[in-house]
Amino acid sequence: MKTVRSMVLVSSDPESQKRGSTEIYAAFEQLLSQYGLSEEVQLTYATDIGNSTAVPLVMIYPEAVIYGPLLVSEVPHIVEEHLYKGRIVDEKLAPRYALSGRIAWLQARKGTLPAENRVVLKNVGLIDPESIEDYIAQDGYQALGVALTQTPEEVIKTIMDSGLQGRGGAGFPTGLKWSFVRKAAGTKKYVICNADESEPGTFKDRVLLEGDPHRTIESMLIAAYAVGADEGYIYIRGEYQLALQRLEAAIKQAEEYGFLGKNIFGSGLNFRLHVHAGAGAYVCGEETALIESLEGKRGEPRSRPPYPTNEGLWGKPTLINNVETLANIPPIIIHGAEWYRKMGTPSSPGTKVYTILGNVNDKGLIEVPMGITLREIITIYAKGMKDGNFKMAQTGGSGGSIIPSSLQDTPMDFESFKKAGVALGSGALLICNENVCIVDLAKVLINFFRVESCGKCTPCRIGTKRALDILTNISNGQGKMEDLDELENLSHDLIALSNCGLGQTAGTPLKDMLNYFRAEVEAHIKLGICPSGICQMYN
Repeated sequence: MKTVRSMVLVSSDPESQKRGSTEIYAAFEQLLSQYGLSEEVQLTYATDIGNSTAVPLVMIYPEAVIYGPLLVSEVPHIVEEHLYKGRIVDEKLAPRYALSGRIAWLQARKGTLPAENRVVLKNVGLIDPESIEDYIAQDGYQALGVALTQTPEEVIKTIMDSGLQGRGGAGFPTGLKWSFVRKAAGTKKYVICNADESEPGTFKDRVLLEGDPHRTIESMLIAAYAVGADEGYIYIRGEYQLALQRLEAAIKQAEEYGFLGKNIFGSGLNFRLHVHAGAGAYVCGEETALIESLEGKRGEPRSRPPYPTNEGLWGKPTLINNVETLANIPPIIIHGAEWYRKMGTPSSPGTKVYTILGNVNDKGLIEVPMGITLREIITIYAKGMKDGNFKMAQTGGSGGSIIPSSLQDTPMDFESFKKAGVALGSGALLICNENVCIVDLAKVLINFFRVESCGKCTPCRIGTKRALDILTNISNGQGKMEDLDELENLSHDLIALSNCGLGQTAGTPLKDMLNYFRAEVEAHIKLGICPSGICQMYN
């Protein structure tokens, strides 16, 4: 999605449509073309505005101006004055009393435009991913050159000062992890890129690897120099065959150009890079299970401590970062930590790549500053809800939190979500309308974890099976109120006692279901009905 200077959102709720919002939209579309503004101004619908006496409403970013109630005949004046001449039409501003409720969030964005800000996706779709020359022409490997003029400690400090946090879901400070590996004892160290993108509904890593493979290679070279590693592995999901082919081709090109190998550009840096395709086990996305797989063993998580930063691959200190995290490294090195901190929020700087899925009009990848709200993503990037109103969203794939509508104005950053009791996750956004049943969704998620569990620890192996049985009974109209207490206990045990992140996150859907949607679950048990009309109830 290209960056624009203005966004125009036309309310399209039933009442607005009744009063002519469709005709207003068409008038804006025609006049924007007439004034030559179609490429500069993005026009879209806003479906979820709540109750208002000022409909139809027209909302314009970045000024966060709201006009309403608006007539078709008034659109030409708005376009000419506001969008063409840059003057707000004061006499058509919506009354302040009409700006409460669900549209009040706009006021918090006054003076800003939550447009895409492509940092990690900068080259995707713009360069030939099979050409190292194209990558170099876009400042490729420049960051490596800058890093090699600094000490490893200076490079690590830049990453720490930038505030970059791991984009795999946990949000651990990247620079701090690098410093642990740097300080770890031993001369043999490894760098691993975790590209085992196995969360259902996300494909951001795939797009990065397919569209800009040299970015990952350069990032790993910088990381290797910083932590003192001389060998690295890209552990890639086996299904990503095109990404695998392009990575292997890119590695060969980098070797031919002298970016990989011995004594790179006379710096003393030696680095060999390998690609390893996984066999499709979800658990291998967990870093210690990934290491076990690389060593030729069954992909089961290790007990921690020791942590991979001290004892990782073949017992050596190992740095593990995911694709999106690494993709942030070159621009940080080139532009500096202060530049990076200008994006996002003070506690969560930078951008985040999201995969938009579910009951929305537009799906796909976006890259936006940290701190954007779910409501903004739905309204602006997803072009509103499809076939119903917003009910909930799941962040981060199968193990992510289930976000109710009451939290859709919470800034999407690590700290804000943690305070709200939910997790940001890896970046998948499954957006659901009221036709999605929470029991049915939880059942699907728990079954996924049951199937993908490695079976090593009892809480995960038994807990997921028992939770699925209970949810199945509830969805069939055979549930009991005491089942909710057992689900709550199972959720706690999965989170607290499981050996790895798979089992720990398996408890999250249960926890969120009971915290935010208990009344809906109770309706299945007490009334024998599924409010969403999904579950087959038998009385």
